[in-house]
Amino acid sequence: MIKIAPSILSCDFARLGEEAAAIQAAGGDWLHVDVMDGHFVPNISLGIPVVQSLRKATNMPLDVHLMISDPGAYIPQFVKAGSDWITFHVESEGDPVKNIQLIHSLGVKAGISISPDTPVQVLDPLLPLVDLVLVMTVRPGFGGQSFMADMMDKLDYITKKCLQLGISPQLEVDGGISRETAGIAAAHGARILVAGSAVFGKPDYRVAIDEIRQAALAHC
Repeated sequence: MIKIAPSILSCDFARLGEEAAAIQAAGGDWLHVDVMDGHFVPNISLGIPVVQSLRKATNMPLDVHLMISDPGAYIPQFVKAGSDWITFHVESEGDPVKNIQLIHSLGVKAGISISPDTPVQVLDPLLPLVDLVLVMTVRPGFGGQSFMADMMDKLDYITKKCLQLGISPQLEVDGGISRETAGIAAAHGARILVAGSAVFGKPDYRVAIDEIRQAALAHC
């Protein structure tokens, strides 16, 4: 029921392939790839070549999170690089319906993400179209922020709306996830937990992943 998606933003990039292999061996379910352009968010992280390198290094699902201004211009390149899931922000430029259709036409799963300051109701027309909804539990752009518990209201709203519509997209949270906060997110419907420093910042990745998973499972 619970998937743990360690965010490579927190890994040792000098050992990218080894880190990916270590996460897979430790029981991670997906690898979360945060792409930032320095425009949509005030930080620059990584891009298409890193996704290509990861694809060669692991067969784990690559959960690519585009925090970029114009996702539609780059979706085909990220698909070609080896993405399994592509999630873009509802706040970004372009027509979100067309971007979702483009992702699906290229044979991968589509997700929509929402930032903390955006009213959750903007997602209503998109929920039936996507495979995943990502609720940011920090402000996007930087790692290491504290978990925003008030975002649980958005999870509750999305869960209720999906039930009303008879749909079941995956529900993911990203930001401040640890063994202390995983249970809170899971209790409100999250089933994919993105964790950065709570995994890569620990000496034993398997122990870290297991602790987050068990904390979440205890509140499902």
